[in-house]
Amino acid sequence: MSKFVAYVGSYTYIGKSKGITILDMDTEKHTLIKREEIEAANASYVMTSADHKVLYSITDEGVISFQIQPDGSLKKMNTAKIRGMRGRFMDISPNGKFIAVGGYHDGKTTLLKLKEDGSVGRITDGIYNQGMGSIAERDSQPHVSCVRFTKDGKYLCSIDLGLDYIKVFRVDYKTGKLSVAHILHCNMQSAPHQMVFSKDGRFLYVICQMSNSVSVYSYSDEGNQPQFTLLQSLPTVGKRSLSSSITKALHLDITSDDRHLFYSSAGDNCIGMYDRDPETGLLTHRFSLPISGRFPKDFFLMPGEDHICSVNYEEGTLTFFAVNYEKGLIVMNAAPVKIDQPNCGVIVPIE
Repeated sequence: MSKFVAYVGSYTYIGKSKGITILDMDTEKHTLIKREEIEAANASYVMTSADHKVLYSITDEGVISFQIQPDGSLKKMNTAKIRGMRGRFMDISPNGKFIAVGGYHDGKTTLLKLKEDGSVGRITDGIYNQGMGSIAERDSQPHVSCVRFTKDGKYLCSIDLGLDYIKVFRVDYKTGKLSVAHILHCNMQSAPHQMVFSKDGRFLYVICQMSNSVSVYSYSDEGNQPQFTLLQSLPTVGKRSLSSSITKALHLDITSDDRHLFYSSAGDNCIGMYDRDPETGLLTHRFSLPISGRFPKDFFLMPGEDHICSVNYEEGTLTFFAVNYEKGLIVMNAAPVKIDQPNCGVIVPIE
């Protein structure tokens, strides 16, 4: 069996974390073992290139690139500033030539060029959202919480949690410039937080933090104009939890076969799953079960996708579960791993 390594980003302003924790996967027990830590100030998001040769991390300084060594260790390549406040989310264009950063604190979408070796180059464009949100005590200003390129690479979608919309930018790959092609308005006070496209690129799934729901949109490009149509909206929590102001839908991801969509929810501290019809894109809720931790800010599917790791920010742990798709269950299968203030994680093959 191949070897796998995980990278978990953490805040560093409280606690003892240096920023990025490297962990080796125990492929028999389906758990992770700490190896070492790498300095990265307040690593709020990590992701890898498509070929798993470069790791990118958002930090206070901007975006840091690391070359992933054959054994999974990291060698710093460079740091690129984003000329704004620390970002929250990243995505790489399908052609691998640009990286986009979403700025939660300043409402900015930044596009940077990637160099041939995978290191981060210059800023090619940066656009600030402007306006007032619908909830003055929390979301009265722009907060870009997620950015995603469409699978065809024509557009960059940028979620604004504070303004309750998704701004869709047309991408000019020659100049690196962004231009607004469409604005997809979500329900007021829903606080759209993250999104993911189906693997075939025909459907967009949006998780909303304050309405505790997942919305399903079809996507197409007709006449160089993006078309998004709302097909379905489902709750992420039960009626009892739905009324709780502390419950917040957070993260979502889709399996490689396009048949299941997972999500996490804080407050009730659960991971849930929908079955997905690959043809229609529609969802059917299967379960929402506790993750033995607090504030599952992120999660990632382990190799084989029959196990899942929950990244529990407030608890300061990673917890591990076997997934039974047929019965609609997750069952804890290993002891938690302690990590200070974990924000996010990614797991990749190294052999």
